[in-house]
Amino acid sequence: MELPAVVSQEEWREARTALLKEEKAATALLDRIAERRRALPMVEVVKPYTFKGRDGEVALADLFDGRRQLIVYHFMWMGDAGCSSCSMVADNMGHPAHLGAADTNLVMVTRAPWPDIDRFQQRMGWSTPWYSSCDSDFNFDFHVTNDPEVAPVEYNYLNQAELEAKGMDYALTGDNPGLSVFLRDGDRIFHTYSAYARGCEALVGTYTYLDLTPLGRQLHITEFPHHDTYDGAAHHCH
Repeated sequence: MELPAVVSQEEWREARTALLKEEKAATALLDRIAERRRALPMVEVVKPYTFKGRDGEVALADLFDGRRQLIVYHFMWMGDAGCSSCSMVADNMGHPAHLGAADTNLVMVTRAPWPDIDRFQQRMGWSTPWYSSCDSDFNFDFHVTNDPEVAPVEYNYLNQAELEAKGMDYALTGDNPGLSVFLRDGDRIFHTYSAYARGCEALVGTYTYLDLTPLGRQLHITEFPHHDTYDGAAHHCH
């Protein structure tokens, strides 16, 4: 990668302040998008989904842990371990106190048996609550698992023909990443928002940090391995 030009302090400041105008415009646009996101209509969830976790079988209402809002990260499972790119998302999930103070709970849900999830979570050292959805239609209904024999194929709001036309054959079967947001009003639960693919990048704080640097992200999210597989050389310490 070619490095940036070397200039005087005055030239750097001129270039930096020019970029600042674009950054402020982008921030204002993101604020408007967030406002529209909050104003989206919602759909009541009436199907009785069940999940398995560390405390046994639970319902969707239990995932709120007494709070009004719930964010679910749909974590992909690959063979006998969690997907490495979804694992990077999980690595970036911070202390839950601040979300809790905003009446919001964050959990992960995976279509894998609970004992496999439990084993992998202990290996990775994560504390974010994690649940198995393998005995329910949850993944299919929220379009993060596709099987044409179970339900019509859909991913990122595209049907099977549209996915094939875009060359997204990888999304036609099996699991894919996503996030879904729910609101609880008394005993009623509503689905308010879902995002998929790059729509989940906002959860990856590592990317936010790397985007501040001259070398940038360097790797696509699918190229980052499980954090416990890095060797000493990968840290570039001298």
